[in-house]
Amino acid sequence: MTGVIEAQEVIEVALAAAARDGADACIVLVDETSHADVRFALNTTTTNGVRRDRSVTVIVMVSGRAGAAPSVGVARRSGVVDVEQMVSAALTDARGAPPAEDAFALVDGMGAARAGGRAASLAFGRAPVETDLSVLGDVLSGLSSAFGRATAQDVILAGFAEYGVSTLYLGSSTGVRLSFSQPTGAINLVGRSLDGVRSAWTGVGAERIGEISFSAMEDELWRRLAWARRSVALEAGRYEVILPPSGVADMMGSLFFYGMGGQDAEDGRTVFSAGGDAGSDGAGGGGAGGGGAGASGGTRVGERVSEVPFTLYSDPFEPGLECLPFVACGSSDSESSVFDNALPLERTDWIRDGVLAHLRYHRAGAARSGVDPASYIDNLILREGSGGATVDEMVARTERGLLLTCLWYIREVDPATALLTGLTRDGVYVIEDGAVVGAANNFRFNESPVDLLARATEVGASVRTLGRELGEWLNRCIMPPLRIPDFNMSSVSQAS
Repeated sequence: MTGVIEAQEVIEVALAAAARDGADACIVLVDETSHADVRFALNTTTTNGVRRDRSVTVIVMVSGRAGAAPSVGVARRSGVVDVEQMVSAALTDARGAPPAEDAFALVDGMGAARAGGRAASLAFGRAPVETDLSVLGDVLSGLSSAFGRATAQDVILAGFAEYGVSTLYLGSSTGVRLSFSQPTGAINLVGRSLDGVRSAWTGVGAERIGEISFSAMEDELWRRLAWARRSVALEAGRYEVILPPSGVADMMGSLFFYGMGGQDAEDGRTVFSAGGDAGSDGAGGGGAGGGGAGASGGTRVGERVSEVPFTLYSDPFEPGLECLPFVACGSSDSESSVFDNALPLERTDWIRDGVLAHLRYHRAGAARSGVDPASYIDNLILREGSGGATVDEMVARTERGLLLTCLWYIREVDPATALLTGLTRDGVYVIEDGAVVGAANNFRFNESPVDLLARATEVGASVRTLGRELGEWLNRCIMPPLRIPDFNMSSVSQAS
């Protein structure tokens, strides 16, 4: 097969070839992406452009001996593909594979049309959404004048703005035909003084990049750079910290990615495994959130992790954060399954009113464990329910502490306590008597997001935000600022 054919035709050709060549079932995913970006450094744009990509995944199921689960084979390619060759490769893979441990009845076309799937079914016949550099016109205009202001003040601006749309098509031998277009936009802006002493970052994500105010981002950047005109040297230790929504997004996002697997918890490998000791030495805590991994076989679902009535949830229909409303899975692991493709998604509370409510399970794992299945959803929201203050209002009520605007290079240290380590970067500000009075040196920190929920003494208003570290992978977040009385700055960092 040569040339480019429509995504829908790729799916139909693959399904027909799979049926002809002996597959018992087949699922095809085609992801069409259109992406525009502009990058800048040294007060000038460096690159800009538009790219379009296609990735195709063919999944086939082949029955084994009588009574055995089917085996699965997968072929994945990018660009212009020979889809019939992909089917052949997937069949070869399946015929050499053991029975699938996550085998489950495939979702059929009628099931996929439930729970919001009707709109996705109607979208299947549409062409993929495309974008171009015109969507970044306001950003480019803002940068043009911002570069002049930065040069006049001996500041160098760097960063990037990007906007893309991913249009996913999913078809199966059980009659599923679904499609969904996901827009994603973000701007990251860094300012650094010519001498390298002062630096600041701000970032914003949005489904429609035209809704981002570049001038507001620039104003916030200048405010932070002005704070940094005074430098304050601090030692490592525990500090009262105001952690803005962007930092909370990075911490909760890390928990979301690393710590929410139900099977991993049952296997005794996560903070939500049953039977652990309270407290986590490096995380600076104890309290309700400090459990650790213990014996295999149980989880902490139903246990209180915070006295504050936090609710951490994902919802594909959250206003302003809408995302893929059905499962689209190219390979199986302990918490996701190719057999669940096209399964409708709905709001899932991971933590509800301070109590652990759900962990991620595919349907086969959930059936074995006697729990409800819960799949990955591509947004994350943390709310406390009381309204709450802005970051500035929380700063104004702080006698002495730190405003920690940016986390970076976050890595998991101990899955049993969800202990993370990372660095501060581009903005650690000293608060005295309700005002920011300067910028501190950078630190390495050791903290657990579960402990942060347990130890928070004030929760601000939840707002749309973008994490510096994880924003590229988890763009759609709503988070509050948190006041942490004893955030663990474990050592001074020389990073600048």
